[in-house]
Amino acid sequence: MLVIECPFCGPRPEIEFRYAGEAHISRPLDPASLDDAAWAAYLYERSNPAGHHAERWHHVHGCRRYFNALRHTVTNIFSGSYPAGTPRPPLECGQ
Repeated sequence: MLVIECPFCGPRPEIEFRYAGEAHISRPLDPASLDDAAWAAYLYERSNPAGHHAERWHHVHGCRRYFNALRHTVTNIFSGSYPAGTPRPPLECGQ
């Protein structure tokens, strides 16, 4: 079983969480000024790295809060979590 560490509740089993997309995606300041291509890019284009990735998670069966987590997409290992709205922490060497 995969264990995810909620920054508010501590480590919990993955069944308590729902993936909520890539973290740190900024909403356009003036969405009405975007053309169709730019709006589609904002809505649908995301990075898909083979490596460390900042993701947003929702603790639906716990504190019900959103938070961000760093996960390696190849090994599926979480290297940290932090509250939503805070900057991404730097990765330690060797991760």
